[in-house]
Amino acid sequence: MKLTDINVIKRILGRHGFSFSKALGQNFLIDETVCPRMAEMGGAKEGTCAVEIGPGLGVLTVELAKRADKVITVELDTRLIPVLAETLSDYRNVEVINADVLKTDLHKLIAENFDGKPVNVCANLPYYITSPILMYLLESKLPVENITVMVQKEAADRLCAKVGSRDSGAITVAVNYYAESEVLFDVGRECFTPSPNVDSCVIRLKVRKEPPVKVQDEEFFFRMVKAAFSQRRKTASNGISSGMGIAKDKVSEALNLSGLSPTVRAEALTMEELALLSDNLLKVK
Repeated sequence: MKLTDINVIKRILGRHGFSFSKALGQNFLIDETVCPRMAEMGGAKEGTCAVEIGPGLGVLTVELAKRADKVITVELDTRLIPVLAETLSDYRNVEVINADVLKTDLHKLIAENFDGKPVNVCANLPYYITSPILMYLLESKLPVENITVMVQKEAADRLCAKVGSRDSGAITVAVNYYAESEVLFDVGRECFTPSPNVDSCVIRLKVRKEPPVKVQDEEFFFRMVKAAFSQRRKTASNGISSGMGIAKDKVSEALNLSGLSPTVRAEALTMEELALLSDNLLKVK
């Protein structure tokens, strides 16, 4: 069963009375080279296990199942469960869970299913929910080695940007705090059906054992980062002051203590400078 063949896709979906959901960002891969590369580069191999999010028809699931010892795939759309029962029927090492990954206890899922083996996460993420899912995975501090995901090209540029560069944003800082990010390869819009309006990119996040900087208060640090980037055309000082309700003179004092210009913009700040500014803000606020 060739799950990237448009005629096979139509026959399977027709049998199950399935129609695409724009609300769920459903676009299915018709390029047979993409998923084998994702599975390989995502670390799927003998002796490892995989968690997949949003399997769709199961194209990536099959490639993970061929390589990893066990795969658990989490699918939100109830209509796809009988479809997956058909497309994955040859693979005994796959379990499909019908659930919202954002409401799933992934620590428990990993602890109960994988016998302590190395675990990787793989996903072709719907564009509309890329950031919430990635941040949920990273903030949960799961015992996983890599998170390999396909995302919108524009999102990939931001997620994998260097902190302190023009393309960086609050999500860049957050991702970099928890993982080392890397662009693996591009995936054109013609590789999907229905064809989306944008190109995609596969990226890999290698989960850090320790963050690259130490901060006194992690929650405060991320609140400050979000506020600093909230008004990209304004200075970090204005964003932090209005976003966190801290008086401008206090923010200026913290910037001065950190050796930073009062007019510096958030995207110009390195991870180390953001960490120092957060700690100094805690001192003066």
